[in-house]
Amino acid sequence: MDWHNKTLLLIGGTGSFGSAFIKCLTGKYQPGALRIFSRDEHKQTKLLNTYAGVGDGNNVSGFIGDIRDKDRLMMAMDDVDIVIHAAALKQVQSCEYNPFETIKTNILGSMNIIECALAHNVDKVLAISTDKAVAPLNLYGASKMCMERLFVHANNYRGANRSTKFCCTRYGNVADSRGTIVPVWREILAKRGTISITNPKATRFWIKMGDANQFVLDVVEAMDLYDGGEIFVPRMASVNIMTVYHAITDGLTTFNVTGDRIGDKVHETLILPEEIKHTIETNLGYVIYPEEPHWKYDIPEGDQPAYRDGYRSDNNVQFLNKEEIKETLH
Repeated sequence: MDWHNKTLLLIGGTGSFGSAFIKCLTGKYQPGALRIFSRDEHKQTKLLNTYAGVGDGNNVSGFIGDIRDKDRLMMAMDDVDIVIHAAALKQVQSCEYNPFETIKTNILGSMNIIECALAHNVDKVLAISTDKAVAPLNLYGASKMCMERLFVHANNYRGANRSTKFCCTRYGNVADSRGTIVPVWREILAKRGTISITNPKATRFWIKMGDANQFVLDVVEAMDLYDGGEIFVPRMASVNIMTVYHAITDGLTTFNVTGDRIGDKVHETLILPEEIKHTIETNLGYVIYPEEPHWKYDIPEGDQPAYRDGYRSDNNVQFLNKEEIKETLH
């Protein structure tokens, strides 16, 4: 794919993923133009200053806006070729406490993105999902599950006159991203405080930010080979929560077990056993193709995944040790 003549709109571009993604994208692919859409003026201005601000012949520009505002999205999406949707309310406990706001942003906002993309006949729209969308136990996960369903079946709406493809990526915890245990624990460690651990037996999927960024870029290119409606899942390592604790603290502070919070799981799942039935494994990773598409669809070719009971953080063949976890946090 020739990125040089593509205009890309990154929605939620000032978050942990978005900020790192822009650096990866502009450093390696250099798209014709990049538009950053976010609602935080301070963060957006700071980010744009890294790219010499708006204008001055620079191909990076900023749109202040909220995905709840369909009119603003419609304006931002004019003449766009590729949309990356990374905007969401993401903190599990905050989403539980603010359910109306979570639904307005994560579900209704995603609907706005779909409708605007269809109106502008955008080539590709890729949404960033999470392992918490799989068999969700909390509102954040449930809202992302709805977002996935919206994006998969949005391909129904393109009809014969539009070429827009809608797909999703789904992956687990991104090492050192904002709001995760790594920065929280490091802050506690700096104060020599006591670290809270919900369940010492817990396992999680684990991916470096750079690898997550590259996976998304690879998926954007791979979408040319598919008919739309796929959920792309990378191969990921797993970690035990206590191994993460030792990697971060080196025993310099103590911990206490608080018990599971609302919506917590002991282990995370990236692909359900029921989804494995319509999943293939490729060089890119795993591709969950739509089970009953109502648009023209050719089932993609690939190998059958080995994880017949689902792809979970506890049955993963690859676990990181303490030193390997440390390497991901540099």
